[in-house]
Amino acid sequence: MVKVLMERTIRGQNVGQIVRLLRQLRVLAMQQPGYISGETLHGVDDPNYYLVISAWESLGQWQDWFNNPERRKLSAEIDSYLEAPTRTRVMTN
Repeated sequence: MVKVLMERTIRGQNVGQIVRLLRQLRVLAMQQPGYISGETLHGVDDPNYYLVISAWESLGQWQDWFNNPERRKLSAEIDSYLEAPTRTRVMTN
């Protein structure tokens, strides 16, 4: 199993738009082989900071999702609202 951490800091007042896009990504991810779970957190001290954590059965299944054209399109739209590109870390134990 792998866990994927995606960090995003939203620029300005775009939180509503980002939340809508993150929900769309979650719905798509839930349909992917190997998806186990996911959660979206935002900073108590910084409401523009978001952390998405997802769990996948294998690294290969995560990589398949990462390279999915629909995911890439939504992620590019999300990145257009951010202060910096999404930071992604893949972790295992």
